[in-house]
Amino acid sequence: MIPYGRQSISEEDIAAVEAVLRSEWITQGPAIGAFERGLAAYCGLQDGGGVAVANATAALHIAMLALGVGPGDVVWTSPNTFIASANCALYCGAEVDFVDTDPDTYNLCARKLAEKLEQASAAGRLPKVVIPVHFAGQSCDMRAIAALAQQYGFRVVEDASHAVGAEYDGGKVGDCRFSDIAIFSFHPVKILTTAEGGMLMARDPALYRRLQLLRSHGMTREAGELEKHDEGGWYYEQSDLGYNYRITDLQAALGLSQLGRLDLFLERRRALAARYDTLLAELPVIRPRQAAYGVSAFHLYPIQVDPARRRAVFDSLRSQGIGVNVHYIPVYTQPYYRKLGFRAGLCPNAERYYAGAISLPMFYGMTEAEQDEVVAAVRKALA
Repeated sequence: MIPYGRQSISEEDIAAVEAVLRSEWITQGPAIGAFERGLAAYCGLQDGGGVAVANATAALHIAMLALGVGPGDVVWTSPNTFIASANCALYCGAEVDFVDTDPDTYNLCARKLAEKLEQASAAGRLPKVVIPVHFAGQSCDMRAIAALAQQYGFRVVEDASHAVGAEYDGGKVGDCRFSDIAIFSFHPVKILTTAEGGMLMARDPALYRRLQLLRSHGMTREAGELEKHDEGGWYYEQSDLGYNYRITDLQAALGLSQLGRLDLFLERRRALAARYDTLLAELPVIRPRQAAYGVSAFHLYPIQVDPARRRAVFDSLRSQGIGVNVHYIPVYTQPYYRKLGFRAGLCPNAERYYAGAISLPMFYGMTEAEQDEVVAAVRKALA
């Protein structure tokens, strides 16, 4: 089976993890800070700003908490995403709603967002936070979203789980030029892996520090943050209600090692995407379109086929040993969200995309022979 995604683990990665196992620190040690600083610098945050956590779902949760999301608030996101992008608002007691996608990029559409904001403003029901999702590795139009945030007064959290290393408007996704917080995922099928893990990026020093506290029980030993200052070297205080969302030094060492190959990962994915574009050009599929404002990291390569034949094509590909998948079922069509009152038809563009969507294999170690095999299987399935 050729999977839709697969991690790439080098001997250097193994050595980095082994070095931590042989050290004094395997949970909370120096590799975490080195990984945070390394990725933050890669994204353009030279003075820090990275907060590593157990996974991207934890990152989304504490991002909402750090921005004060709670009961009575509304959070908007894209329906074309993994369920965590919406669930994080519900964890905080807030409500969630969805903005339809752009038919070309499959990302949250800035035009649809503007229309929905105008209606919400008239109704006195504006969102507290909007979570644009950089689907498949391609950034949303963040400059347009940031302009709307300034106009309507909401905060912005980029769900960049697919997009580590992607570029937007001349900078790296994660530099937070157009958002309050950006979030990455390091699951094994993602571009860079720590087995499980995630990271938040924040430019604002106060927000950055609050994320650090929320990651680790809301607990501090920093002298300048303590109410009592002469209790002894053992002393700590809980200043907020946080969580144990910490990552380990073992995982951070793997991530830091992988960071050294991130540009190679991206180069290969982009070459594979370009080759897919060429190989699939004559077949009756819709290939993923790329906006001129950025450069995708190509976590996924999603195509669309005739919706009436999607199930047959999918099953044929699986039977031929091609581990295709579908990303994503619109979140609001899930049973849990239907119980909250959501119904089909809310986001027609997202629903049309989903009806024909199939994600083809895309990973760093994929060979051209394997890619040829995938395309031959697509051709056979369509025939």
